[in-house]
Order: sequence, then C-alpha cells, then structure tokens
Amino acid sequence: MSDLRTETLTVRRTARLALLGTAGPRVRDLWYVLHGYGQLAPEFLAGCATLADDARLIVAPEALSRFYEGDLASRLQQKDPKVGASWMTREERLTDIADNLAYLDAVHAHVSQRLGGAAPRVTVLGFSQGAATSTRWVAQGTFDVARHVVWGAALAHDVDIAESASPLRRPETVLVVGTRDEFATPKALAAELARCEAARFPVRYLTFDGGHRLDDDTLRALAGPPTDADATGA
Repeated sequence: MSDLRTETLTVRRTARLALLGTAGPRVRDLWYVLHGYGQLAPEFLAGCATLADDARLIVAPEALSRFYEGDLASRLQQKDPKVGASWMTREERLTDIADNLAYLDAVHAHVSQRLGGAAPRVTVLGFSQGAATSTRWVAQGTFDVARHVVWGAALAHDVDIAESASPLRRPETVLVVGTRDEFATPKALAAELARCEAARFPVRYLTFDGGHRLDDDTLRALAGPPTDADATGA
C-alpha cells in the first residue's frame, strides 16, 4: 500500500439558496444569513421571517454537505429521517474553507447581478456553525459589509482579529447570545469577550431570553424601522 495517495479535483456543484424578498432596484437592505450545523437554508430562513420588508432581501445559502441526522440504527427505523447540512468538518478542512469562500463569493455575485444597480447596505449573519464561515468570509474582504452579526457562537479562531488592517474590522460586529444557550455558555462568552478586548476588536454585545436559536425581537431590533424607499433614492 506504499503507493496509496490522495488527490484533489475541482468539480462543479449545484448549490441551493433560499430567498425572502424580491431582488431588484428597490432593495436597500441585503442580508446574507448562514445557518448552523444540521440545518437547511429554507427552514433557517423561515426563522428570519420577521425581517420581511419590501426593500429588504434576505438570502440564505445552504452549506454544500447534506447528511441524514442520527446514527444508522435510528435512521433505518425512520421512513423520512431528518436531513441537515454542514459547512465543514475537520476532514479536508482547509479545502472546505476555500470552497465555502468561493461559493459565497459566487452567491454575492449572483445576487448583485439581480439588483438592477442597487447598492444596498449589507449585513452578514452567521448562526452557530455558520458564524465561523461568516467570519472567514467577511475577513476575506471581497465586498463591503456594513454589519457582521455573530449569533450563538464566537468569531472563527483561525482568523486574526488583532490585525489592524483586517477587513473584519470594517463592519460593525454584533455578538448575540441567548441567556440559556447551551453552546454559547457564559464561560465561552466571557472568553470571547476577553479575546476581543485583548485584541482591541470592537464588538457590540446583545442578549435575549432564550436558548440556541434566533429571536424575533432581537432580529427586529437589528433591522431597525421598515425601509420604505428604494436603493436608488427615488
């Protein structure tokens, strides 16, 4: 087996996007929302329904790796086992990171072509596992982001938040955590806030009464008042 080796091959993939709102010149507010582990784009976007507005477009890209949840025995007992998606695992980690960034850049290019010249304010929201991917995407700096919302998670630890020239510092960074989040625990939150303070990385912290989930009131507060004019100023 001394000649066993692995190689990589770039292939074409078909990705799924879920969208809420109508792409066009009236869009003033564009949100990209990245779901967490084991979720799918349509169900995650349904949890963002409170953001619906005539001048807001919300796009949920679905991670490229889908799987049946649960162990094999439990899946065999179910007629329709639940399907989830994952942004990456530890296997071929760097390759998956590169693929995710290229995919999300393609999503933004695709959406931008449908805006009819509009230049909306962009918010990127990463929930749970999606927050690591959103951090890397914003840090790549391929387009202007006004706000980066890290929800129920921490900024990706493989990104240098102390780098003064990092594009990750350009948008407002908002950290959102539920008071009963079983993953973003008080200990983990304290460590993340200390990390940001040590790096002099500005972050706004919001909390809500709940667990590891989105929260309508917090989403509405982030969205602000309805946007009733189009992005061209007409």
